[in-house]
Amino acid sequence: MRRRHSLRLRVANAFAWFGGLVSLLLATGLYFATHDLSQRLIDETLRAELDDYMARRSRNPLSIPPSTLTLRGYVVLAGAPLDPVPEAMRRLSPGRHNIELDGAPFRVAVADAQGTRYFMAFNETRQRLREQRFIAWLVGGVLIMILVSAAGGLWLAGRVIAPVTTLARQVAQASPEDPPHLAASDDGPRDELGELRRTFDAYLSRLHAFVDRERAFTADVSHELRTPLAVIQGAVELLQDDPALNDIQRTRLARMERVARDMGELIRALLLMAREENAEAHGEVSCDAAAVVRDCVERHRQLIGSRNTEVRVEIRAAPRLPVEATLLSIIVGNLVRNAFAHTEAGQVAISLDADRLDVSDTGVGIKSEEIGRVFQRYYKGAASQGQGIGLSLVKRICERYGWSISIESREGQGTAASLLFHPDVAP
Repeated sequence: MRRRHSLRLRVANAFAWFGGLVSLLLATGLYFATHDLSQRLIDETLRAELDDYMARRSRNPLSIPPSTLTLRGYVVLAGAPLDPVPEAMRRLSPGRHNIELDGAPFRVAVADAQGTRYFMAFNETRQRLREQRFIAWLVGGVLIMILVSAAGGLWLAGRVIAPVTTLARQVAQASPEDPPHLAASDDGPRDELGELRRTFDAYLSRLHAFVDRERAFTADVSHELRTPLAVIQGAVELLQDDPALNDIQRTRLARMERVARDMGELIRALLLMAREENAEAHGEVSCDAAAVVRDCVERHRQLIGSRNTEVRVEIRAAPRLPVEATLLSIIVGNLVRNAFAHTEAGQVAISLDADRLDVSDTGVGIKSEEIGRVFQRYYKGAASQGQGIGLSLVKRICERYGWSISIESREGQGTAASLLFHPDVAP
């Protein structure tokens, strides 16, 4: 799996920097060593030429000083004018000097002997050109070293990281029901990678045991809760057939039936949310959003009672959503129930489109300090009469399916909730 700042690229970058730094230090040292050597050779040449000419002049006072493209010599007797000597050399004292003549660099040696001053100048133009070519070669060598270091770093990092990448892929593809055995406890290399494999093995084994315990627990809870709920619903249905019941008793029985049915749906929703994989991802499950909205509105309409509250429902589209109807009913039911319960008078507007569901009311609203916490688990506002799990469960379901839900409210003016479905919704 490629990453923007992968470990392999970082290792290659480190190798490139290290190779470039080392080669730069070596090139710098080599340049200064070569430059110093060339200066020593030039000075040695000047000294030899000056000694040779002084020896020849001592034997033949009419001997002419050397004059070539590289070497120029001058001699001036004591008290004689310095006109033959270039202006840049006339004020030089005995020793070695660097000057420029006609735009060219020269190394000049000056010496006095028997009342005569000798000048010997060496043209460094060719030497400077050779040094420039040498610098170009050094720069090229540094760049090649950087590229070679980066390539070597990529290759070496690939070799080193390959087992880690394989391990990461095995862990990513691991199933809680059947965890892979990455390394036996007594086999494999006794290095950091082997230790990492054994650690992952131990962790996956603990995770597998935990999943087994949770699966057994949820299955037991589901069975133990559904059985009494089925008994309650059956008893309520039998009682509702009793002709001796009055209206108040029938209303209470209807409420008991509704609560038992809601509890059964909630249990089923929680069991669906507890599954590692869902059938919706494979296109095996879908539901009619319009039917769910209508059912939730009718199921919770009794919360309005005799209050002067108008309910307006607009079904502009009927999308089929890849979700269990029970889970969608949990979301819509919570939004509708909250709107009905907190609107004493006014209007509750519910609209369904192909890509969204909007529920707004003109109720009591939510305080500004509470609006940011409504999706927190077990959080209850001042006006809430629930247990604080409804909207937190709604948020979890939305995150499971990649939906987005938002709530805006102003205290005393009402609340508006918007549910945006996944972009792949088909109208």
